[in-house]
Amino acid sequence: MAEFICRLGTPAGEVVTRTVEAVGVQEARARLELEGFRVFTVTPPKTSGVSSLTRGGKGGTSARVKANDFLLFNQQLAALIRAGIPILQAITMLRKRAASARLRVVLGEVEDAIRGGAALSSAFAAQGAVFPRIYTASILAGERSGALDDVLSRYVAYMRRNVQLRRKIRGALAYPTFLLLASFGMVSFLSVYVVPRMSELFQGLGGSGNLPAVTRIVVGLSGIISKNVLWLAPLLVAGAVGLWLWSRTPNGRLTIDRTMLKIPLVGKLLIQLSIAQATRSLATLLAGGITLVESWEIAAESITNRELRRKSSAILPMVREGRSFTESLEAAAWIPELALDMIGIGERSGSLREMLDEVSAFYDAESEVRLEQLTTTLEPAILVVMGGVVITILLAIYLPIIQSISSGPMSGR
Repeated sequence: MAEFICRLGTPAGEVVTRTVEAVGVQEARARLELEGFRVFTVTPPKTSGVSSLTRGGKGGTSARVKANDFLLFNQQLAALIRAGIPILQAITMLRKRAASARLRVVLGEVEDAIRGGAALSSAFAAQGAVFPRIYTASILAGERSGALDDVLSRYVAYMRRNVQLRRKIRGALAYPTFLLLASFGMVSFLSVYVVPRMSELFQGLGGSGNLPAVTRIVVGLSGIISKNVLWLAPLLVAGAVGLWLWSRTPNGRLTIDRTMLKIPLVGKLLIQLSIAQATRSLATLLAGGITLVESWEIAAESITNRELRRKSSAILPMVREGRSFTESLEAAAWIPELALDMIGIGERSGSLREMLDEVSAFYDAESEVRLEQLTTTLEPAILVVMGGVVITILLAIYLPIIQSISSGPMSGR
């Protein structure tokens, strides 16, 4: 006997999804028709797996919906389903009320697919990279279990936490970024505009041979920059664009991610964020009734650092071979011992999902502390470095003036 996911029309006119055990497609279809259902689709076992369903989709549709719009949509969808509104009617209502033009287009395609007899999970999966695999997998699990509203509520909580974390990261890095840009702008203004004009004054103070060493160095560098700014600026822009394009390649991204892990504070922060994200994704999928193998295959995609994902590539084959999940995680050689101990306790006690929630909550809190440490270290470091550069430029400007005044006709009185 195999399980078939069937899209059905009830005598009351509603469209529902139901899992049926049967020997073949024809037997499942005949049994459902005898029960009074109108059978739209019967998905065979070879394509009913979570991984195979969520991996497909249109290749051309790749731009995802904004996180805030997607979060609001799922909150409203969960509320409508909980209130007993049919799925097709709920999608139609949300499409009309969506503020995002991109979301309205996508929901229109989802609505057309559902009208054609497709399940909600299949309609979402057909949009390709628009929706994350964890989302379509959660929807499929909700359809199988008949608790779609509960699954959506858990996914909303999962997504809300991710949105809050991204906001905290952006907020924490906003001031250091602004400080760095402002300092760079000030140094550029002094080097390109102020120092070259002061150098004409220095020539009247006895020539460059009598100038302090710091003044000669700053004036020389400023002269090189100001005289070649017309080709240095395009060169810097071209270099930045080239670096960005290289970072988009697999080797470039892997090299950058590997380098980021070696930076003090930053490396540990990235590891903690990856653990929190992966365990939260895994707990969300397991709560929907998806198997551990399929859950980890999807949850591993939430590890954004390519080097950590590369190290985790051996976990899934080991789990499929029957080895314990904790032992497989330990083979990745990047997960901290505390996380392994907590996951091991959950696996042995049969409460893996609950322990994964605890691990994600713990490392969320740890990553917030680490992020605060990083920002409190970055701000004074930027101030010290850029302040030192500005002071050096100002000393180069004022030292010749002070030297000229001290050696002038009034110096002996």
